Amino acid sequence: MSDEKPGRGLPTISQVAEVAGVSRATVSRAFTRPQMLSADTVAKVKTAAKSLGYVPNQVARALSTGRHGNIALIVPDVANPFFPPLIRGAQGRADLAGLCLFLGSSDETPEREDMLVAKFAGQVEGVILVSSRLDEDRIRAHAARVPVVLINRDVPGLPRVLIDTASGIGAAVDHLAALGHRHICYVTGPAASWSNQQRRRAVRNGARHHGITLTTLPAQRASFEAGREVVPALIASGATAAIAFDDVTAQGLLVGLAERKINVPERFSVIGCDDVLGATTFPPLTTVSAHCDEAGETALDLLSDVIRLRGTRDIRYALDTELVVRGSTGPAPK
Repeated sequence: MSDEKPGRGLPTISQVAEVAGVSRATVSRAFTRPQMLSADTVAKVKTAAKSLGYVPNQVARALSTGRHGNIALIVPDVANPFFPPLIRGAQGRADLAGLCLFLGSSDETPEREDMLVAKFAGQVEGVILVSSRLDEDRIRAHAARVPVVLINRDVPGLPRVLIDTASGIGAAVDHLAALGHRHICYVTGPAASWSNQQRRRAVRNGARHHGITLTTLPAQRASFEAGREVVPALIASGATAAIAFDDVTAQGLLVGLAERKINVPERFSVIGCDDVLGATTFPPLTTVSAHCDEAGETALDLLSDVIRLRGTRDIRYALDTELVVRGSTGPAPK
């Protein structure tokens, strides 16, 4: 790693080496090839670097190792509350691995996602695709050029982290059945979403198991407005409870019902998914907890392993979910 000129008082690799009591080469390896050193030595170097405010020169690192130290994380909608905890989880792991995280938002469109991956590919060592809207062939084509890890998209042969909401959604249907609801609705998410397909299947299976009537109402995008706008159809269906694709859509349902003077949960029950807003809505939302921060951490760890070992591994890592019961569900009205 090339030394940095100390202009404007910037700390140099030589100063880090002096404080840590190691050679310049050891400092370089601590940031570029830590597996070659003992854990104690790496910790000593990084502690010294942190105390001095030293940041490795990424350009010099790329020239000497062929590695930029950059990775990309692409999500469908950065404004959706589900994604910030996931991003924070990935960012924390990237910091520990000495990697710089680039963030892209595809705005729920496969064309933009495709363009972002293509642009990032020449600048990063790997890409994490979250809830990818691309078809499987395009995902595999990108994975042939740059290491790819998927979150909430099940493509065999590629490393992926799946939040298994089927168990939590099944528990949600069980909960409504136990409260006496005999007709429920599922308010969908984006049609291309793997998570939506899993949740829709789980609601259908649960309703069939309990002999409950199920009505499916489409929402083109997971959003507050989508939930609010579907409320007239929800009321017209005759259902007494709804399971929404996510908490944001469920929040829209709560507001739309309140605008029509339909009290929750006395006259209608609502369940969300992901547990990113549940404790802050009124009434507090019964929802399926999805552990999205853990998904970000796990995906970053998988990508680090793929980059370090220089080979794609067929790993399918599933995270369990559970139902969190709050104040938005109650007995079916008579």
